[in-house]
Amino acid sequence: MSDSTDPTGAATVRLTTAQALVRFLAAQYSERDGVEQRFIPGAWGIFGHGNVAGLGQALLQAARTGPGPGELPYYLARNEQGMVHAAVAFAKTRNRLQTFACSASTGPGSTNMVTGAALATTNRVPVLLLPSDMFATRRPDPVLQQLEDTRGGDVTVNDVFRPVSKYFDRVTRPEQLIPAAQAAMRVLTDPVETGAVTLCLPQDVQAEAHDWPTAFFRRRVWHIGRPLPEPDALARAASVIRGAERPLLVAGGGVVYSEAETALRAFAEATGVPVADTHAGKGALPWDHDRAVGGIGSTGARSANELAREADVVIGVGTRYSDFTTASHTVFADPDVTFVNLNVARLDAAKHAAAQLVSDARTGLEALRRELAGWEVGAGYRARTRELADEWARTTDACYAVDHGPLPAQTAVLGALNDVLDDRDVVINAAGSMPGDLQMLWRARDPRAYHVEYAYSCMGYEVAAGTGVKMADPSREVVVLVGDGSYLMMAQEIVTMVSEGLKVIIVIVQNHGFASIGSLSESLGSQRFGTKYRYRDPDSGRLDGPVLPVDLAANAASLGARVIRADGITEFRAALTEAKAAETTTVVHVETDLEGPNPPGSAWWDVPVSQVSELDSTRDAYRTYRSHQQGQRHYL
Repeated sequence: MSDSTDPTGAATVRLTTAQALVRFLAAQYSERDGVEQRFIPGAWGIFGHGNVAGLGQALLQAARTGPGPGELPYYLARNEQGMVHAAVAFAKTRNRLQTFACSASTGPGSTNMVTGAALATTNRVPVLLLPSDMFATRRPDPVLQQLEDTRGGDVTVNDVFRPVSKYFDRVTRPEQLIPAAQAAMRVLTDPVETGAVTLCLPQDVQAEAHDWPTAFFRRRVWHIGRPLPEPDALARAASVIRGAERPLLVAGGGVVYSEAETALRAFAEATGVPVADTHAGKGALPWDHDRAVGGIGSTGARSANELAREADVVIGVGTRYSDFTTASHTVFADPDVTFVNLNVARLDAAKHAAAQLVSDARTGLEALRRELAGWEVGAGYRARTRELADEWARTTDACYAVDHGPLPAQTAVLGALNDVLDDRDVVINAAGSMPGDLQMLWRARDPRAYHVEYAYSCMGYEVAAGTGVKMADPSREVVVLVGDGSYLMMAQEIVTMVSEGLKVIIVIVQNHGFASIGSLSESLGSQRFGTKYRYRDPDSGRLDGPVLPVDLAANAASLGARVIRADGITEFRAALTEAKAAETTTVVHVETDLEGPNPPGSAWWDVPVSQVSELDSTRDAYRTYRSHQQGQRHYL
């Protein structure tokens, strides 16, 4: 490494491409509302031959200088998909103002990150992926783990990142890093465009030296603004809302990322408009606020769904309107329903032929409240929303307190959790039957205490996410809520928690099967086929023999966690209290009934049923499916 000047007289420094990238990333900051933070505070990685002498060497060299502006702390993961999940969970907790870089070796190490990339992009959460790639020079071509494609010599397995990345580049020459790295930062810090950003780094280019302009490494601050709504658009939106008799506001993740909770509360209190929430928006308005009516959609509360069916105007704030939110285009049932969408992304603002407010959620809600000054919903509608919310609160109480045996109901586990955890304690979940139960029943007062990934709903997310959330906010108790299906897909990041000295509580709810898909299968006439963890029966040839002797508690202990086994809800409550008092990662294991009882549903989800079948159960399910389809429509 040496300093010099280029032909123009500008100062340069000789570094490898990997060293230059590490130095560049360490100097990138984000800013919003006057608060600055390093945007990439560290790098996850698993080293192999494709990155150990490139990025691995660069991270080591930066670390040897000691803590300071040039260092990029390194964190060792146990699975490449897991480290991307940890980075995404960290970024989500930090409201997308910070994230991590993730480095993997060539071939399978890199392609292991693809699922994580899709999750990040679907959730619109930033993460920087640095998959190693094949030799740019092609001197030793073909190399270990190289895909040889007869259609072109420039094709590598890393091309699978293209459709799941918001920005993709392959740096085949050192000097290409300068525009590529800046383009990566532009996308990562853009609230509209953000998601997974992929910079493929051929292993020879990582180690190649180049004379870099020192200006490339100057401290850069990426300002994240708060776009204001256009005055005319604001007037149009207010006019629609003023004409409403039964308006309903749907709060999505954009409210949380914008830190617009205070603005949402002020809007709801000034206008009386009831507020339903999506998974990503849950807790933006505390569950026991007078205007809060619960989760909406396919797995929503009856209170919110009844109001959605009656609503003449729907105000969507920071929501993507996924099929779970709209109950597959059936929950907003008024034939003349009109939408007002406030979203920083025009893609979402324009959905359902809405009056569009393209704006930051916080500034947009503040402007809309001022525009609507003096207007509020009628007293009768206020009373109805409160009546429905109170009725659902009683339903939730009953689900939490259900006395079911010999194994407890999953809803009783959630009830115990909700009782024992504090308002700031974070619950993490992503897949299976628990997201639906949480959306219906969980009582959140703090949106950062409800961390359910339900855009990609990725099995295997939860344990790795626990690491990221705890790193993002060590002041909070972090509780990973995971079923046996998701645990079996990716439990190894428990080792990372232990090695980093992180205290996370992991609640393993074991029911020996896929509860969610089993229930769905039954409702679709497929009789829970292939959804139970059983021995293969030698007579039937099917997986319907005795329960498998899988001991997930023993597995967690083998990975370094402290384990508490709970038999029933009373022991589970005591175990949770003990786990909260512990100082190390603690697993609480409890078994529940695979088949419920489940909370009462109030909306539909479109999963097609076989149109012809020899099975009576399938034919009956298809008739039910066709009746639900009658209420499905586009909102025009």
